Amino acid sequence: MLTGRTPYGLRYALKRRSGSSVAYVALTIRCGTRDETGFPGGTAHFTEHTIFKGTAHKTASRINSCLERVGGDLNAYTNKEEIVIHATVLKEDIGRAARLLFELARTPSFPETEIETERGVVIEEIHSYKDSHADDIFDRFEEMLFKGHPLGGLILGSAATVRKITPDMLRDFVSTRFTPDRMAFSVVADMDEKKLEASLLKDAMPFFEDASPVPAPDSPMSAPEPSMTTEYRLPAPLHFNKTVDKRSHEADVIIGGLAPSLYETSERTALTLLGNILGGPGSNSLLNTSLREKHGWVYGIETWYNRYAETGSFGISFGCDKANIDKCFSEIGKICSKVREKPFTPSFLKAAKKQLYGQMAISSDFGETSCLSMGKNLMAFNKIATSSEIMEAFDAITPDDLCSVAAKVLDPDRLSTLVYL
Repeated sequence: MLTGRTPYGLRYALKRRSGSSVAYVALTIRCGTRDETGFPGGTAHFTEHTIFKGTAHKTASRINSCLERVGGDLNAYTNKEEIVIHATVLKEDIGRAARLLFELARTPSFPETEIETERGVVIEEIHSYKDSHADDIFDRFEEMLFKGHPLGGLILGSAATVRKITPDMLRDFVSTRFTPDRMAFSVVADMDEKKLEASLLKDAMPFFEDASPVPAPDSPMSAPEPSMTTEYRLPAPLHFNKTVDKRSHEADVIIGGLAPSLYETSERTALTLLGNILGGPGSNSLLNTSLREKHGWVYGIETWYNRYAETGSFGISFGCDKANIDKCFSEIGKICSKVREKPFTPSFLKAAKKQLYGQMAISSDFGETSCLSMGKNLMAFNKIATSSEIMEAFDAITPDDLCSVAAKVLDPDRLSTLVYL
């Protein structure tokens, strides 16, 4: 892998993946929902949608056909801290894809007619999302957990806030936040990395001619000054138990709370492993084994862990018949209590680490997953950890480490619940 940084601040990482004719290209921009201060809610997500509606040199139809006509695919997504534009193409079309991604990020025109059409699309997306209770509950949980902090904003915004967004607002948002020092460009392809570097830097140059040089940051990046306090840095541990009547035939439930940030390395690593043991994708996870396989109380149950710059969120989510809610809460409480208080045996922990290593290796074998991960890591740490470094971090975790992080994150007094009925 080859990594670098241009004088104007654009980071990049290029990884050779032998034996594939397909290339994956991504532009990660450190600008998400949390960066909407002074703008209507949903501006970041609406920006992601509307940069495809025209640039200084291309209409929306030309943008759509640019990669499609060579069999490629173009997409984007927004989360709390990032907007990512990415493409999949044949490796001989990497230059075409790279130039398009830079053009979309640096020269969007936001034509008013196209903006109004897309506004309707996004509002319909918001309505559809609300109809999917299993999806909507995640956003609502974090909205309540991070109340009063920019992380509490809804990624999609609301229909009311999206209606307030103007083309001038979009231009202002892009000009102040889509700067090269907030961007990371990543590529996974079967090509010589040095030759690819020279070619891609040449492709990028026209789009950054007006960019001023910026000092190189320390590597790795240090954690930002906390705007939250200790114990995962909210002004006070918010605690809520809320039930919302959705008139549904089933219940959707989240139990969760604050968690280690992206930069709390040892605790973040321990919680990643603990989450996989508790409710990872394997059917042998503790929660799945008990609530689904043994008792048949849930349709599905899983853990999730969102890592942000100053804090994080960790939770358990499941869907069940309304009659089974109390039984599920009781069983989850017992399992979490055992995890907090009784260390795993060395043999169990060794097997759990092996399982996680396998899952990670299989995931990283997908070129797109690897490409997107590279961009995120460049933006967060100014470097990309090697597989051996990642494994060493997990190898160092002890049973007591897991008990320690479980005692904090799974403390009943710190956990909140949101139930959709």
